[in-house]
Amino acid sequence: METRGSFASLCVAYNKYGDDKITDNMNIPQMEAWFGEEEAQAVSLYLKGNLKGRPWNAEFEKAVGDVTGASFAVSSLNGTISLTQALLALSLQPGDEVLVPNSTMIATPNSCSIIGLKPILIDIEEETLCLDLVQAEKAVTPRTKAMMYVPLNGRSGNMDDVVAFCKKHNLFLIEDAAQALGSYYKGKHFFKRHLGTFGDIGSFSFSLFKIISTTQGAALVTNNQLWYEKIKLLKDFGRTGKGPDIHDHFGFNFKMSGILALIGVEQFKKLPWRMKRKKEMYTRIKEGLAALPQVEFIKTDVSVTTPWFMDIFVDDPKALATHLKKAGIDTRFFYPPIHTQEIYKKDYSGRSFPVSEYYAARGLWLPSSSQLTDEEIDYIIKAIEAFYRA
Repeated sequence: METRGSFASLCVAYNKYGDDKITDNMNIPQMEAWFGEEEAQAVSLYLKGNLKGRPWNAEFEKAVGDVTGASFAVSSLNGTISLTQALLALSLQPGDEVLVPNSTMIATPNSCSIIGLKPILIDIEEETLCLDLVQAEKAVTPRTKAMMYVPLNGRSGNMDDVVAFCKKHNLFLIEDAAQALGSYYKGKHFFKRHLGTFGDIGSFSFSLFKIISTTQGAALVTNNQLWYEKIKLLKDFGRTGKGPDIHDHFGFNFKMSGILALIGVEQFKKLPWRMKRKKEMYTRIKEGLAALPQVEFIKTDVSVTTPWFMDIFVDDPKALATHLKKAGIDTRFFYPPIHTQEIYKKDYSGRSFPVSEYYAARGLWLPSSSQLTDEEIDYIIKAIEAFYRA
């Protein structure tokens, strides 16, 4: 079991959660990286030359494949690059349109724009905060070639319908599963299956605050050997094995370094416990705030979903965030809708995306590190209760 340490010295806050007194020495970050002695020892041995001979990237890719159940996995630099790599592997051409949810991290549409593709923003479902297929149907044109589906915070919509929609319109399906490691979907036509493996290519991020981190890094998964071979060529200068300076294809240097891969190998050993802890955290927060009608949660089945962030939705997240900051609790606001971002809003002037606008205006990410103790979670709950009592 992983643990950050004792919380007993801070339990004086709220007179053991019974009044409105706020401690002065509380400091609960919204997220924090978590690397232990195992990673430190591995990096030390690597730098001394003792571990350089091992195929760390291959071991890391095997760990990704084992967890997701994908036939093939390829490591990459980061989530933005891996998504762009997927688009390039599918041979999409400049001017092609890609359906993208309006509520996502900016990397999703940017990965299209980087190579001249046109991201077409689609509003989201209220139930899942994922791309709304009803709205997507209205946006399909002869130039639409792909969909980027984002299981936001580990939740997905009906993946049976997502796959059927893409088949109906002859679209490639790329899953931006950056927040979905350890999350699954079980539907009418699928056994329980890891998100990121339903489409042509799935992408996972291993940046600093993900449930598993290599500090920066990503991986692509696919069950299609053709896409796998193209992804490998793209990441390594187009080399086919004829020699280090023979390049039969166009490619880039998208390779993850061995030292990051070995960190990832150690991190994957901790994934089962972290998945369990994230689910416990979400359940404790949701149950603890259940009596507050002012706090909304998105329906989350923790039997299949591992939430990355502990997300709530309230009428005035800025006021709540200010109150929590005074209590030593850091938070983060929900993603602004993509159509409101300066680099995209000129293309969507006068357009309304009511669902993504509504949840962006109300979303707040509470502290979500898997290092949180139950006592810290209870302190956060009591701080939120105090705000609404006031």
